[in-house]
Amino acid sequence: MIETTVNGKPQKLDVDPATPILWVLREQLGMTGTKFGCGVAQCGACTVMIDGVTHYSCSTLTHSVRSRKVVTIEGLRGPDGELHPVQQAWSDLDVAQCGYCQAGQIMTAAALLKDNPKPTDEDIDGAMAGNLCRCGTYQRIRAAIHRAAELAKG
Repeated sequence: MIETTVNGKPQKLDVDPATPILWVLREQLGMTGTKFGCGVAQCGACTVMIDGVTHYSCSTLTHSVRSRKVVTIEGLRGPDGELHPVQQAWSDLDVAQCGYCQAGQIMTAAALLKDNPKPTDEDIDGAMAGNLCRCGTYQRIRAAIHRAAELAKG
């Protein structure tokens, strides 16, 4: 039994500890916002935050989240259901095309802004380098991160 916290809720996971947390999130907990992309930690579609740091959930084994805090795309919303500034900016600027990579992109952007509330283009490009977008919306992603930084200032 592995005890962890997912999106602020304590969880007791009765799974093989070598199972990637991606499959536990999707299949056991029903959190399908975290996507399976490449399966080899190269595309970023499966990005989640663990104790505030981004991780590829396809290669993060469940035993490694024992007693830690996992946040998925479903957990970014505020307590009253309000969108996180990054989610709001994504919507405002209509970033997504196919949308498959967007949950991972949003999670990485949220982590960036938590650590760097006013990133430069270079900061954004560096932080987002591990997240691939097959539709090529990189310019809109960068613009949305700048917009989210403005929204977060209030």
